Amino acid sequence: MKVLIAKPGLDGHDRGAKVVAQALRDAGVEVVYSGLKRTPDEIVQAAIQEDVDVVGLSVLSGAHVLLSRRVLEGLRAHGAEEVRVVVGGIIPPRDVEELRKLGVARVFPMGTPLPDIVAAFTKEARET
Repeated sequence: MKVLIAKPGLDGHDRGAKVVAQALRDAGVEVVYSGLKRTPDEIVQAAIQEDVDVVGLSVLSGAHVLLSRRVLEGLRAHGAEEVRVVVGGIIPPRDVEELRKLGVARVFPMGTPLPDIVAAFTKEARET
């Protein structure tokens, strides 16, 4: 499994994204990190170029619904709808269902234990 961990929007805090990326690497997952302040289009292009299975969006700015929608739309527009999108960060419980309806595969709200995040990725890798 190959995962792109991406920081969309203007959020300048990436410690959590880097911690998740390292934990996934330690579990044997191939991880590409986008860096900070990426546009949805840049994330879509990186996902296609790197041929990833999953895009993990780390969003702390409150724009998780809009940014997720744009990434999902971009993937579909490029014929890459098989790439799963997961979202982590400051996600209010009221937004989880909306994200799922958009097509987000998993939501990891702030405070999700790191072993649970890693287990979700490694379980999915075994099932694909």
